[in-house]
Amino acid sequence: MDFSYSLAGFFVGAVVGLTGVGGGSLMTPLLVLLFGIHPATAVGTDLLYAAITKSGGSIVHARRGSVDWRIVGLLAAGSVPASILTLALVAHFAPDGLGGATKLITAALGVALLLTAASLIFRRHLQAFALTHFPAEPNPRRTATLTIITGLALGALVTISSVGAGALGVTALFFLYPKLSALRIVGSDIVHAVPLTLVAGLGHWWYGSVDWSLLGALLVGSLPGIYLGSHLAARIPDTILRPTLACMLVLVGGKLIAQ
Repeated sequence: MDFSYSLAGFFVGAVVGLTGVGGGSLMTPLLVLLFGIHPATAVGTDLLYAAITKSGGSIVHARRGSVDWRIVGLLAAGSVPASILTLALVAHFAPDGLGGATKLITAALGVALLLTAASLIFRRHLQAFALTHFPAEPNPRRTATLTIITGLALGALVTISSVGAGALGVTALFFLYPKLSALRIVGSDIVHAVPLTLVAGLGHWWYGSVDWSLLGALLVGSLPGIYLGSHLAARIPDTILRPTLACMLVLVGGKLIAQ
């Protein structure tokens, strides 16, 4: 086992514990840029990593009753089919399957990181805008349709880049359900991310773009990292953490797009 991977997992896990931002926005770029892992392998491995790590958070939120299962179902109704379709299309049209879609995956990853950074910086402003400009009693059918469409977009983006299920999903739900508590939005988003990342990760495994030894090394480091970060979260101001992380994602996303 390469302990440098475990160290990277510990770092990402600590950041996730501190900020609550999904590990994909840091883990996949680290694997690609720092360790030289093939983008398809980095994405596929990170998707299964996310499915495993977020399962624990899902259990906690489910026990607390902070999950809106209707929202989870609507998101999954769009995201899971979109993930399967995206995998099939990329594998069909890329010259060597997912492994031949390096430029597409790298560009999608860069764009996803920039969108994630924007959601971190402007989330509170967007939430305030939604509260003041969206109707207090939105049309249920329209909201359900938009939730499924959101799932479709997340399914395609997460499958290609492994980024977006966390920060982007939460931001979209704040717009669609401005009256819902932040805890239930976060809980619903985390639970939805598990089937999405699992299906997408298994699809990548089917096409040969998952490194199981790498996955094990990342988990060895990330689990204690998440534990430590969660305990330190109350001691470090969120006003410092999120802008710093957003700036980092902008730099990394720009570098990936420029490649």
